[in-house]
Amino acid sequence: MARGTIAFLPVSGAASSHRISYCFIYISILFLLGLPSAHSQIRKIYLDATDINLLVDETHLLKLVQIGQYNITLEVTSEIQHPDIVQLVPQTVEITGSKRPDSNIVISHDICAYGKSPGHSEVTFNVTPTEFVNLDTVFLRVTVMHSHAINVISYIMGWIYFAAWSVSFYPQIYINFKRKSVVGLNFDFLALNIMGFTMYSLFNCGLYFSRDIQLEYFSRHPRGLNPVQLNDVFFSLHAAFATLITITQCFLYEREDQRVSMTGRGILGVFGLVVVVSASVAAAGHLAVLDFLYYCSYIKLSITLIKYVPQAYMNYKRKSTVGWSIGNIFLDFVGGFLSILQMVLNAYNYNDWVSFFGDATKFGLGLFSLVFDVFFILQHYVFYREGKEFVKVENSDEGGDIMRRGDGSDYFLVKMWNANEKKYDVNGKA
Repeated sequence: MARGTIAFLPVSGAASSHRISYCFIYISILFLLGLPSAHSQIRKIYLDATDINLLVDETHLLKLVQIGQYNITLEVTSEIQHPDIVQLVPQTVEITGSKRPDSNIVISHDICAYGKSPGHSEVTFNVTPTEFVNLDTVFLRVTVMHSHAINVISYIMGWIYFAAWSVSFYPQIYINFKRKSVVGLNFDFLALNIMGFTMYSLFNCGLYFSRDIQLEYFSRHPRGLNPVQLNDVFFSLHAAFATLITITQCFLYEREDQRVSMTGRGILGVFGLVVVVSASVAAAGHLAVLDFLYYCSYIKLSITLIKYVPQAYMNYKRKSTVGWSIGNIFLDFVGGFLSILQMVLNAYNYNDWVSFFGDATKFGLGLFSLVFDVFFILQHYVFYREGKEFVKVENSDEGGDIMRRGDGSDYFLVKMWNANEKKYDVNGKA
């Protein structure tokens, strides 16, 4: 037979069909055996840390860990979001292939992170060739700061304003108990408060306790952190509980003719309708539960903007702040001031002024609350400082009532009917 020629032997049709089938099977086996075996040996590639904090000009040693070996060489390259903030050395890690891959071996590669300037940056990783390893879940969040001391001070401030806001509910509860009266405390404020903290509690508890909602959140923000921490859950639930205690006092103590106004009921009705409709749509599967919780948080933000207005107006009409606890205002002011100061310190420490001014909601709400706190302090100590509270002690034989000042001294009030204005004129003498 001459070189390069191919001889075909005559065969029957059935035998030829079987041989072609065997040939296809044989070729397929050879093809599979010829594929790179890296895929079957891949177990995992990960970083030993996903969040690191650095000072400017400080370095941190990271480990890129591989579990298993490959029969080809892979190159893992870092993609830095802000190269002016952090630098990784080396930027590319070479994972050498092995002729006999071991799927159980653990090998680590050193990577040095260097802080260049203050700020936040994310680092993702790509692999070449791309068909063997998926590195979508391998990432690094880097925070570079000016000072660890400022970071510690900011952390302490966070706990101080958390404590101040949590305790701020109790001066009002105490003054109601001491007076056995809620006269002077606006019921619209309480109604809006319980609605707001209920919405806030739903948002926090949903994101903190529900695994399904967390998965939904991280599917939208793969490299994000859960925005709700345990102290957020405690604060919202505790605030709702303390507000419920205050509302209970309104049914137990003297309240005169105070009630929730028609305006307040209308606002609460609108918010309630939004909650019912969005909850129904979410239950029907046409709205994500996470979006429903976002709507609850928006209601809370809206209530924070308006809830102090009824109390301020009531104080203005009465020309007195009696019955409205100034201790609550002082603690709220301390918490709001420290919250904004913490934002300023963090913006300086991380050179993140864009986030400071960009988060208009948080900054605006904090500043808005401080403005109302200052206004309440002015009402109490400047505008209506002469406003006195009188509690009836007994009837007088002279046709008036014997009243007692807030300082404990008696005061005699003679009530005379004014036919023109259809009200009592009250003349007092010590």
